Amino acid sequence: MFTGKTFLITGIADEKSLAMYVAKAIIDHGGKVVCTGLGVSKHHENLSDKAKQFLNATHADFQKSVHQELGKETKTEILDVTLPESIDDFCTSMKAANIEFNGWLHAIAMDKTIRGKVVKPLLDVSLEEFCETMDVSAFSLIKLTKALYNFNLLQPKSSICSISYIAAAKVTFHPYRNISIAKAALERITIELADELGRRNGTRVNCVRFSPYMGSKAGNATLTEQDVNTAAKISPLGNASPEDLAYDVLNLFRPNGKITGEIRHIDGGYHIMG
Repeated sequence: MFTGKTFLITGIADEKSLAMYVAKAIIDHGGKVVCTGLGVSKHHENLSDKAKQFLNATHADFQKSVHQELGKETKTEILDVTLPESIDDFCTSMKAANIEFNGWLHAIAMDKTIRGKVVKPLLDVSLEEFCETMDVSAFSLIKLTKALYNFNLLQPKSSICSISYIAAAKVTFHPYRNISIAKAALERITIELADELGRRNGTRVNCVRFSPYMGSKAGNATLTEQDVNTAAKISPLGNASPEDLAYDVLNLFRPNGKITGEIRHIDGGYHIMG
């Protein structure tokens, strides 16, 4: 289905990342992927030694996981969406390698107001924390899409998909605050870009809300086993698996599809319950 097609996969931290399952599925169906992750680049010179150590460790885990799960031939790149220079370097590298994308997966999120499974009350969130989370978790969809478009790296009739969750729409029993607002913005951006890019060059833009999942580093930062088990009991079909998510993203990525502007639920029916 994806022979001759290449997709950009962001947001892989390790082998349990949801983005990794999507990348695997693309490769299993004949496609290629370019995977991006955090790491120290020439644009991080002013970071503290502690911050550089963290980024180096993060990048090592990222590369090891990608090469282990997807093969050593899979291309990896450092990408920090908070830095315009990093985005430009990535696009320049892709241009030099004659790589063009048939779509990309947005699986990027960050919220420093969540620490040790403790969620900061919204009234205590600073403007800086709010904007930082919004920039990484939502506006990055616009920034990276624009860069790919300007560098002629995103082919016409491509497909873009983002990962969200039900907390973007309603308060859940597993508390989120700041990141929920960013995810709501991400979903609204999805709808606006679907209209704008669909008319411009036939590009589709969609978003999927997934079941509570502890396997990823992001999910493990807030959720507990009890949260996941509760969601499984509430959901008519139980929790969806990462493979379920990957299958649906592949459907959205398939060539010549007509689905766009959708906020889809891959959650075993969790979203229909009170």
